[in-house]
Amino acid sequence: MAGRDPGEEERASTPLELLFDLSFVVAVSAAASALHHDLAGGHVEHGLVSYLVVFFAIWWPWVNFTWFASAYDTDDVPYRLLTFLQITGVLIVTAGVPSAFDEADFRIMVVGYVVMRIALVGQWLRAAREDPVGAPVARRYALGITLVQLGWAARLAVAGTIGGVAFAVLAILELAVPVWAERGGRPTPWHPRHIAERYGLFTIIVLGECMLATSVALQAAVVSGGVTGDLLLIAAGGLLLVFGLWWSYFKHPAAIGEGDGAISSYLWGYGHYVIFAAVAAMGAGLAVAVDTTIEDLPLSAPMTALTVAVPVVAFLAAAGILHARPRTVRVWLPFAVFAPILLAIALSAGWIGVPLAILAMGILLAIFVAYNVAAMHRAALRAAATIEAHA
Repeated sequence: MAGRDPGEEERASTPLELLFDLSFVVAVSAAASALHHDLAGGHVEHGLVSYLVVFFAIWWPWVNFTWFASAYDTDDVPYRLLTFLQITGVLIVTAGVPSAFDEADFRIMVVGYVVMRIALVGQWLRAAREDPVGAPVARRYALGITLVQLGWAARLAVAGTIGGVAFAVLAILELAVPVWAERGGRPTPWHPRHIAERYGLFTIIVLGECMLATSVALQAAVVSGGVTGDLLLIAAGGLLLVFGLWWSYFKHPAAIGEGDGAISSYLWGYGHYVIFAAVAAMGAGLAVAVDTTIEDLPLSAPMTALTVAVPVVAFLAAAGILHARPRTVRVWLPFAVFAPILLAIALSAGWIGVPLAILAMGILLAIFVAYNVAAMHRAALRAAATIEAHA
């Protein structure tokens, strides 16, 4: 475990990494399902706060494993066994999602979280022993992760406002551990293209979970009342939204490790919290929209549509910042026009109905993505013509 070559050719995700991702899909699905339940019951504020907290506990261990594996994946027996232990921790975390959502009881989730983190500490200690050059950084990671886990365990003794403040502090410390650790010596030799692929694959997986959540809700609605025009409108709009988000994410090559500094890498890696959380939240919102076709919900029609529109806007804003990295006002103008129109459509759901609003949002997103793809094509043609003229 001496650190892999960051310039290694043909570096791709391994079957073990894909298995690890699938275990997290179960946890993401549980969090999105709990959010759907809270939104459908009219508990918007409780649902959003609980969802963002629970999703952090799911997302952060995935980030830690992904970047460690990019640098130190040996795929031997000890590495596989410790990864299996991390997967076990993920499943324990998943089992604790309902109690965390409903009763703010995080005991089960903390147990699973500590299991995942202890396994990762074992990986870092092995790297410190077998990679002398990277040992100072590896030891810092092991120490930092261990100390924060002690903090999570101690947090179980407090509740209410103090518990919320403690969670925020510990979350900040979690995010600070890599920043502190990487300053201790040779930076971790992660592979830029491998990291980009891993994040892209997880985006696809979460989009798939979004489609699954919507499909399950549609099946329940069909069983209850048969196929209706409202259901078809929501299904069509939901598909357009999923396809549009996929296209918007992958229309740009991942801009990480291309001459950028450490701060840009942290921004890129951490900023995907918004992308992943937004996709799963959109799935919950679409499921709520389907629920409105078979029963009356405490949520108003505009609020129901906003549970879909807000995640879409958040996703596109994050993707634009992290991938396109626009630095001119002109590049941001299309989004500045698109976002208010999308939110206006959601707010108009009281007049046009939720199903038609969902379809209109899907069509608008398709137009927005098509505009950007055409703009990229024109820019590529101009660049090619410039190069040819200089040649």
